[in-house]
Amino acid sequence: MIEQEIDEERGASRRGRPLDVPVLAASLVVVAVLLVVGVVVPGRLASGTGTALSWITGNLGWAFVLGATGFVVFALVLAFSRVGRIRLGADDERPEHSRASWIAMMFSAGMGIGLMFYGVTEPVTHLMTPPEAGIEPGTDAAAGEAMNYALFHWGLHPWAIYAVVGLALAYSSYRKGRSGGFSAAFAPLLRGPRGAGAARAIDVLAIFATIFGSAVSLGLGAAQINGGLSQVFGAGSGTAWQVGIIAVLTLCFVVSAISGIERGVKILSNTNMVLAGVLLLFLFVVGPTVFILDLMPNAAGNYLAHLPEMSVRTGAYGGSEWLSGWTIFYWAWWISWTPFVGAFLAKISRGRTIREFVVGVMLIPTLVSLVWFSVFGGTAIHEQLTGALDVLASPDQNTQMFTLLQQFPLAGVTSVLVVVLVAIFFVSGADAASIVMASLSSHGDDEPRRWLTALWGVLTGAVAVVLLYAGGLQALQNVTIIAATPFLVVMVALCVAITKDIRSDRLMRPVSPRPVQVDVSKAPVTVDD
Repeated sequence: MIEQEIDEERGASRRGRPLDVPVLAASLVVVAVLLVVGVVVPGRLASGTGTALSWITGNLGWAFVLGATGFVVFALVLAFSRVGRIRLGADDERPEHSRASWIAMMFSAGMGIGLMFYGVTEPVTHLMTPPEAGIEPGTDAAAGEAMNYALFHWGLHPWAIYAVVGLALAYSSYRKGRSGGFSAAFAPLLRGPRGAGAARAIDVLAIFATIFGSAVSLGLGAAQINGGLSQVFGAGSGTAWQVGIIAVLTLCFVVSAISGIERGVKILSNTNMVLAGVLLLFLFVVGPTVFILDLMPNAAGNYLAHLPEMSVRTGAYGGSEWLSGWTIFYWAWWISWTPFVGAFLAKISRGRTIREFVVGVMLIPTLVSLVWFSVFGGTAIHEQLTGALDVLASPDQNTQMFTLLQQFPLAGVTSVLVVVLVAIFFVSGADAASIVMASLSSHGDDEPRRWLTALWGVLTGAVAVVLLYAGGLQALQNVTIIAATPFLVVMVALCVAITKDIRSDRLMRPVSPRPVQVDVSKAPVTVDD
């Protein structure tokens, strides 16, 4: 109670919580060293990250596979057991945001920019280079496998990863009333003097994962925007252009981040969902509509039927190179996003039940991904199979979305819309990341200092620029997997912590039957013989 009163007084005075100097200092030092190495000896940074990545994928790929699948099972067990009725807050508390705004914000922050980049590229790539041996490229069987793995990478697994972290943070903050940021959720496991040091180490790892995961998204977004500007307006392309785009995007999301969640993320997310819906509906109508309608239920059924097999696929019998370039990269990318996406989901989900949270976070985005890949990926697969367009004729993934749109009416308008969507999707995700990193280095302050939020935003852009110069998008992907590896262990520990927390919840305690009171005066009278 005393701590809560102190927190309220600090919030009222708008001073916020004090900086967590050890966490901030350690994080800044490591990021600064990386930037210096990337500028002075970029070749060594690229080769070093490549070597580390080879070791991780060769020796720890199984851990990412089993970890991601374990998070799906864990989240579903929590949702559909009696634990699911527990509310993330007081028993009588109700959600702050409407369900429509809640869905828009979580989807936009979670993976909006990735769907724009991979919505066309991934299904067609799997079509022509099937993930599994024995399937002939460019056939109907290859098309089925392409949709299976696209949905696998963008369906239940990534959103279960987000759900586990978001649920743990929301439960710790709003049900238990803890303060202190990301590491506060580990309170059941961190005891004594050593616990404080471990908590700070967890917060530092969370910052590392966040900044590198955000840098990958910034690099992908800049590359695709550059591809669109080049194809539609004849602008130049290359690293210099992408650096300029990163600078503009960084300025935009820093301004959005310091404006706060209500005026920044919420408005951008709602706007983007409307624009994305318009683009989706347009391509559905002008594209191969009947093929898309046939594909959608077929893809959903095949995905669910093959989900167990895909969920435990490792490189034991070959294919490790494909796994490291796709599945393991994706799981690492999602894990690297969990500190800020999880914190953001927790922030916007207060008052919802565990069951509502898990079902909403896992099921709704999975259904949206099914529709998105059926329309964009299905259209690309149809054009490729019928010979109307060779989507992969251009090896540049940045332009393949725009190449597809050129086949349909209003190509200029839709291409510009894609560029706008990518930009806003990134801004709405990156400003949430900046706020979370500032919060992590301020003892979990819900409204961290604006200058600190701006600092982390600028550093995210700087990391993306340095890694692009050092090795392009491949270097960004390498660093993401490296940064996510220790955080995988953190997530497993987080599952143990929330399990211990829930077991102690008063709603989980057995209800003792009330003793039956008998009114002696009205008891029947018996007469002994």
